[in-house]
Amino acid sequence: MTNPEPSARYIMMGGFLGSGKTTSVLKLAEHLHAQGKTVGLITNDQGRGLVDTSFLQAHGFPVQEIAGGCFCCRFHSLKEAADQLTREARPDVFIAEAVGSCTDLVATVSYPLRRLYGDQFVIAPLSVVVDPLRALRIFGLEEGKRFSGKVRYIYKKQLEEADLILINKADLIDEDQTHALCSTLARHYPDATVQVVSARNDTGMDAWFQVVTSKQQSAHRNLAIDYSTYGDGEALLGWLNATIAVHGEEPWDGNAWIKKMADELHRVLKQAQVEVAHLKMTLSPTDHAQDLAVINLVDSAYVAETSMTLSADLSEGELVVNLRAEAAPETLESSLQQALDACQNEAVSVRLEHIECFRPGKPVPVFREKSNNHE
Repeated sequence: MTNPEPSARYIMMGGFLGSGKTTSVLKLAEHLHAQGKTVGLITNDQGRGLVDTSFLQAHGFPVQEIAGGCFCCRFHSLKEAADQLTREARPDVFIAEAVGSCTDLVATVSYPLRRLYGDQFVIAPLSVVVDPLRALRIFGLEEGKRFSGKVRYIYKKQLEEADLILINKADLIDEDQTHALCSTLARHYPDATVQVVSARNDTGMDAWFQVVTSKQQSAHRNLAIDYSTYGDGEALLGWLNATIAVHGEEPWDGNAWIKKMADELHRVLKQAQVEVAHLKMTLSPTDHAQDLAVINLVDSAYVAETSMTLSADLSEGELVVNLRAEAAPETLESSLQQALDACQNEAVSVRLEHIECFRPGKPVPVFREKSNNHE
């Protein structure tokens, strides 16, 4: 391929499911675009059919999707995605959003990229995004339901390798909570810079933009990680991706319908005592995929929130559901079916076109390299 000159900047985002990575990616992409930079985005998931990909494409950015495994296990696919974006758009900056159950990104992605393709990429510091309400519970600062120990192991390992820890959604916590969480994260992860931001409200984002667009990733000590515990933690999570055709005899309000669908699925999952990591749904007209309703639920204790709405009623549409939770895949599938049954009637009918339900497989990196190989 013909390489862009100078080398393209590679910015990787990590963080647990539901932390707000995709919104942060979008804000960074919009910031770079406003500066005249061409941006290429790479999304990642264990399954296929990502809400994130549709969401980012709807905002006009070129996106490549890597499915069927995390970046570390699909390293060659990551490079192929960058090559494809280079052919299509010649980005000045690549922004890669890692799947939310993945960790050990520096040794398995950043360092191999630097060693194998150091003439093509400038590797930015690794940002790990944090949902503050979940973090307060994870670190015992507040009461509430938490994930099991091996899932929390992944969560904390993500933070351990971060150059920048972004406490996102700053608008959801007060000053005392913010101080307590900042102090705790700084104490546990002294090598990281902790920043408080709100991607939704554009609070504190400029300081983050400045670092990831100007600095390079420095040498890390190799992350001490037990891949057996890591794999066990991922295996506790259930993954569901589904595509559903939605039909109405007359035009109907898709925005109200998808909100009802999300609320009903949330209710069924709570009844089954399922701890949700992230539920993301899109609804788009069959003939106009750029018109999109997007709704998110990032914690069982929250309510579903709409981030994009359809511009008009629709007659035929496609609903895409991405659900990640600490639960058996069969439970997620049954819960989805119950919610679909409750949301169809004489006016609106649904037809399941595709579904995949599974637990992630054991992570097997293509490369895993130490920092002292690259100095």
